[in-house]
Amino acid sequence: MQFPRSLSRISIRLLAFNVLLVFLPAFGILSLETYEQQLLDLQERSMVQQGRILAAALGERGPLDAEEAERILVNLQQRLEARLRIVDRDYTLLADTSRLGPRIPAGEPVPTAEAETRQNWMYRFGSFLYRLYERLFLPPEPSLRESEFYATAEKVDGEEIRLALEGRYGGAIRISPTSRSLTLYSAIPVRSVEEVVGVVLVSKSTFLILRALYDLRLSTFKVILASVGVAIVLSLLVSTTIARPISRLRKEALAILDRRGRLKGRFRAFKRRDEIGDLSRALQELTRRLEGHIRFIESFASDVSHEFKNPLAAIRSATDLLAEVEEGDERQRFHEMVLANIAHLEHLLSGVREITQLDAQSDDEPIEPVRLDRLLGAVVEQFELRNGQTVRYRLSLPDRPVTVAAAPERLAQVFENLLDNATGFSPADGDVEIALTVRDSVAVVRVRDRGPGIPEEHLDRIFTRFFTYRPAEDKGDDGHTGLGLAIVQAIIEGSGGSVRVGNAEGGGAVFEVELPLAA
Repeated sequence: MQFPRSLSRISIRLLAFNVLLVFLPAFGILSLETYEQQLLDLQERSMVQQGRILAAALGERGPLDAEEAERILVNLQQRLEARLRIVDRDYTLLADTSRLGPRIPAGEPVPTAEAETRQNWMYRFGSFLYRLYERLFLPPEPSLRESEFYATAEKVDGEEIRLALEGRYGGAIRISPTSRSLTLYSAIPVRSVEEVVGVVLVSKSTFLILRALYDLRLSTFKVILASVGVAIVLSLLVSTTIARPISRLRKEALAILDRRGRLKGRFRAFKRRDEIGDLSRALQELTRRLEGHIRFIESFASDVSHEFKNPLAAIRSATDLLAEVEEGDERQRFHEMVLANIAHLEHLLSGVREITQLDAQSDDEPIEPVRLDRLLGAVVEQFELRNGQTVRYRLSLPDRPVTVAAAPERLAQVFENLLDNATGFSPADGDVEIALTVRDSVAVVRVRDRGPGIPEEHLDRIFTRFFTYRPAEDKGDDGHTGLGLAIVQAIIEGSGGSVRVGNAEGGGAVFEVELPLAA
């Protein structure tokens, strides 16, 4: 499966790690608080509804009477889970369902021991962590009264009772005396005509809710532990699939150079298809190109050294002979030999400087749109002025403009070198043909001479540095260094094109240059 670069495999791993580590525990804690609050709200609404029904039944009978109130509670047959109390305006407790015997069925069990879930080691560990978090980060909460507040008093005087006698709803929360739960209190005013004659006090423990929350907390904590476990596994996976390969690349980078700073190996590419695989392949290609560049420099230095040896040896021999001979003609001949070899060295140095500058500054050359048809016309015009009496230049251009992207001066140098090479091989009154055509999105320039052509064994070496082939000329005096065509190849390939050489039908060599058209 192919992933877009904006959502790669490494991104997915890191995203999954963050989601599992942060989102799930946070979601679990938030959902617990929301769930608990919803259960408490539902219990309170249920208590209020029960209290309102009883208050409506009592309000129809006028002033409250203890016997009548107790009779109504008896008729309920203790089927309600909540505890019901009836209080008159003097805060006197008239009736209480807890005095009427056990409920049918028992709706509010009194726990005699801790819930089984709370004894679980995992639950106790999670509770310890939450209590630590609560102590360190949460503000203190106000303490609650115990529900024993109403245990033995005949006078029921609580805040919620006073609110109900004022005609408003009263509510309170107190700690249950027999368990870790809370007890909710709802006070509903009893109205007869428009007068508040008493209060129905409904109370119910949250023990059943708490017991359900125990199980839910344990299940949530299990999910949190599982998510942490998965996060650990993902961390190990990240370490294996990301950190370890990067560490291997670092070790290879440290070991790839010897003490002299020379390359002694190359990066090994990974087969993986993510960013690390791309990085390893890029580093492998980088070292491959560096090796090629180093080989080029070493080979170039060797070639330059070899080419300098011959003229230097000739100069040394001529100067030694100059010291021995006295005849004027001989001294003049040796003197001219020295000057010729010095001129040849100057040509070599100029060519070496040119090709090294191309290699060092090819990326810094200003690239701009160049009208190739106009450039060829200007170059051919210069050669006609210089060599028009001995060689004819025939230029063929298309009817439409042809534009390429290149460095103008370098591109002119390419065709000057090609025309100079073609002129040197052309016989007297020979023709040099220059043709510009467009093929698909490529500009093609063909330069053909009418000379002897290039032997097949030399075609592969024609662009090699310092290679020259002049069968009918004195090689020592022709001034050619063998770098002109190497410079042509370097410029054209640096511009994104290509150059080829071959022998034309009917004789002569033909060079074909291809350059991509400018957008």
